[in-house]
Amino acid sequence: MIIETINLTKRYGKLVALNNLHLEIAEGECFGYIGPNGAGKTTTIRILATLLQPTWGEARVCGHTVGFENRKIRPLIGYVPDFFGAYEDMVVQEYLEFFAAAYDLVGKKRIQIVGDVLELTDLKSKGDALVDSLSRGMKQRLSIARVLLHDPKVLLLDEPASGLDPRARIEIRELLKELHRMGKTILISSHILPELADLCTSIGILEQGELVFQGPVREAVRRARLGTTVHVVTPDDQERARQVLAGLPQVADVQMNDGALIVRLDQDTTDFSFIAEALLANKLRISELKPEEVNLETAFMRLTKGIVQ
Repeated sequence: MIIETINLTKRYGKLVALNNLHLEIAEGECFGYIGPNGAGKTTTIRILATLLQPTWGEARVCGHTVGFENRKIRPLIGYVPDFFGAYEDMVVQEYLEFFAAAYDLVGKKRIQIVGDVLELTDLKSKGDALVDSLSRGMKQRLSIARVLLHDPKVLLLDEPASGLDPRARIEIRELLKELHRMGKTILISSHILPELADLCTSIGILEQGELVFQGPVREAVRRARLGTTVHVVTPDDQERARQVLAGLPQVADVQMNDGALIVRLDQDTTDFSFIAEALLANKLRISELKPEEVNLETAFMRLTKGIVQ
């Protein structure tokens, strides 16, 4: 595993930010890290970035242990915090060259690499612009450009799309997809769950410092699916339609909600074609018949309890 934590625990006095966290991320994964505010996501990322020491337990990045081999870990990672840092009085080119020099990149090699990351992050036209003049979305792209200068194996991104407008979020998402295609291992925390579902190969759901789920997005959705629920709309007598459906042996419950019938089937029933047959047999027309969509947002709501610290 390129990232691994074993019994990772972080306490701030009586507050337990992380509680015996076991996390495994394989090389080349794009891992979405989600949870309520205060769940421990930022604490985890800061420990992996060697900025925090755990109270106990172990965290390993590329086989090196945090706290004992930090100097070996730091060249291998790129950490992007949720808010842009200092140096806003520099121009973009100067800003990147400053950090490239910190990684001992000199001469033509430094100029080439700075040019490459500007092109990759679509900031080539902003090389002479003051950092302070950039939009928040461009600052986030610049922050990603900065951590790519030394070609890290692992990217640790803490809410990179926080506060961005829809266009800027899409641009960041497409950039991260490209970095994933380039073979980077990415750990990204975010509250924008539909975008994580589109971007990530697997997710971890954290609540009160504990991992309540880790695995592929489709597995989270499967676990959240509590039987099949079907939405039915009829232009005819809804109460009579409700009674017809409630009397069927495959139906566990029928409720009326905002002009639709919410039909919950027994756990073992997945084929709902019998609903149409029953309504038509009773001369009740159907204007809509569709299963309830279960997505990452639904999975998150059903797999967590909504508890914050």
